[in-house]
Amino acid sequence: MDLSVELQACLKEFTAEGSIEIRENGGRLAPFSGLSWEVQGAAEKPLLHLWSENHNLTRRVLAITDHSDQRLALAVERFGRAKPDRLEFIRLEFERAQRDLSREAFCDGLGRLLRAQFPEETLEFLSASPDLEHSLSGNHVRGILRQGSSCSAVLAPDGESAESIEGSLTFALLWLDRVRHSNPRGTIHVLRLILPRGGARHLAHRAGALTEDLSVELYERDPLKETLEKIDPRRAGNQDTRLVPQRESEALLDLSRAALDPVVALSPRAVTSHPVWQSREVLLRFRGLAFARWDRRRVFFGCPDPRTELNASSFAALKNLLQQLENYRHPLSTETCHPLYRGQPERWLEALVLEDVTRIDAALDSRFVYSGVFAEAGREHGIPKLLTVTRAGRLAVLELKASEHIHLPLEAAGDWLQIRRHLEQRDFARSGYFPGIELQAAPPLLYLLAPELRFHPSTDTLMRFLSKDLETTRVGLAEGWRRGLCVVMRQ
Repeated sequence: MDLSVELQACLKEFTAEGSIEIRENGGRLAPFSGLSWEVQGAAEKPLLHLWSENHNLTRRVLAITDHSDQRLALAVERFGRAKPDRLEFIRLEFERAQRDLSREAFCDGLGRLLRAQFPEETLEFLSASPDLEHSLSGNHVRGILRQGSSCSAVLAPDGESAESIEGSLTFALLWLDRVRHSNPRGTIHVLRLILPRGGARHLAHRAGALTEDLSVELYERDPLKETLEKIDPRRAGNQDTRLVPQRESEALLDLSRAALDPVVALSPRAVTSHPVWQSREVLLRFRGLAFARWDRRRVFFGCPDPRTELNASSFAALKNLLQQLENYRHPLSTETCHPLYRGQPERWLEALVLEDVTRIDAALDSRFVYSGVFAEAGREHGIPKLLTVTRAGRLAVLELKASEHIHLPLEAAGDWLQIRRHLEQRDFARSGYFPGIELQAAPPLLYLLAPELRFHPSTDTLMRFLSKDLETTRVGLAEGWRRGLCVVMRQ
């Protein structure tokens, strides 16, 4: 039996009944309920596509690594990653029983550690039960320590995955807000985060964007010695980032132009070129959806995975792909559940903003709008962000999201800190950005951009904890933004 047929049979059998959750590399992606799926492509390495109103995921399946009553595990690969990832379908009835035992053991151990570390304080509360009403995750243990009339809010991730650790500051602030509103007996004087060893570096940088009247303490846990080490956020939060030099991006575009111009000419109004400085490639996007790439003087195409080399014999297949994109990835398409329509919605939104940034704010200068300014690997997969400037010369950062994202305010704040540091060091002129513009020394403006009804309910709460230097505007778009950007809310 080839892998494509075997995969379809396994998925049909495993998902026929029961509550199932999808995870990638140990991190939760989505519940399976409400998702549609299909298997397509080559028999040896088929493509698995999962989609719903709020999720869209496509992975090339290399092997089925585990198939039991409790778990279906796949080895998968995705564009831009050298090593295979692990995609799992978990039957929650079994997983919950194991998870509850693990969570209870973690709570007990954390309680003993807190009592030993803070002997003059009383551990008043400790729980890992999820509180969905207040957006509190069950993957984090929450507690309260009291000393007289003063209290401290405590939060610790009960795992060591990067997703759980990086989300800790968001959930810690939401827990702090919850404690403040439900604890009239005392003053909350500090927020303490208890992290695995090495975890502080993920959070210390973002903590620098919080209001000065909020005291945040970071501790790293040594599970062998059963001790806590207090971490200086200023030392742990130093994240060196580099800007992509504009001349390097332009050189890549020049090198690829002869090979890519014939492809762009097939649909010049919808296709745009995007240099990827880290891998020395150039991507072609159709209304934001990547469908082709230039790599070392060769062009590959395919959606969602550009693997077919473009040559005389495959040119007809490329034209057919572009025709499908024109049919399905069109703002007036009626096939709104089609993978080509739903794929990479933030990139489609980004493409519309790049066309005319003044639709977001008339004060912005449409001559200078940059995407992909950071040189670190992996930025391609994060929240899309654009860097621009007002007509008066003040820097502005636009963070884009097409669906609810609870971590948007703090991820945006972390990017804002990096941009501000580069501004203070005058790196933009040296890297070729904003030629002829004298940038103001004032901190950058920050715009959070999403459909009006797609901001997470916790966004206002989280924004109240941000520094006053972070001048933020929340811009809400009409739900039909694919048909044209229309701002319906500005806060």
